[in-house]
Amino acid sequence: MEGVPTDAGGGPLNGAEELGRVLKERNETIAVAETTTGGLICAKIVSIAGSSAYFDRGVVAYSKASKVESLGVSEAQLEALGAVSPETAELLAVSVRELAGTTYGLAETGIAGPIQGRSSKPIGTAHIALSGAEGVEITTIELVGDRQAIQEGIAREAIAFVVRCINQA
Repeated sequence: MEGVPTDAGGGPLNGAEELGRVLKERNETIAVAETTTGGLICAKIVSIAGSSAYFDRGVVAYSKASKVESLGVSEAQLEALGAVSPETAELLAVSVRELAGTTYGLAETGIAGPIQGRSSKPIGTAHIALSGAEGVEITTIELVGDRQAIQEGIAREAIAFVVRCINQA
């Protein structure tokens, strides 16, 4: 596979490996705020040996109170924007970046189901935001599957989104 980064065995890098490679090459760091994935993004990042060179911390802010207490998002903002919105993902990404003092702050918020809850958004909807010195990039994805498949998909897509954004910078 010409042009595709490979691991020591010659196989293609997975997303977390590619993220680590890019961040190490650029001497940059990342912190993560997770809601729907409950720590899965961080687990994928730290599963890579040497991740301490670029990974600072992860905050799982599942409840409204944790978003307020851990990341400084105001209750008024959450009420106005909703817990699952591009704007809330942006607030979380900016907050975790500021809290950690890292190059990047990554955040996601979504609906994994199986219960719809109070949101009118469909199960499988997620918003991913990456905060950096140049501003914030946001993407919205829609996934299909059970709760675990949606959480895995959000984690995978979030890491891939960071790699795409950094490589475009």
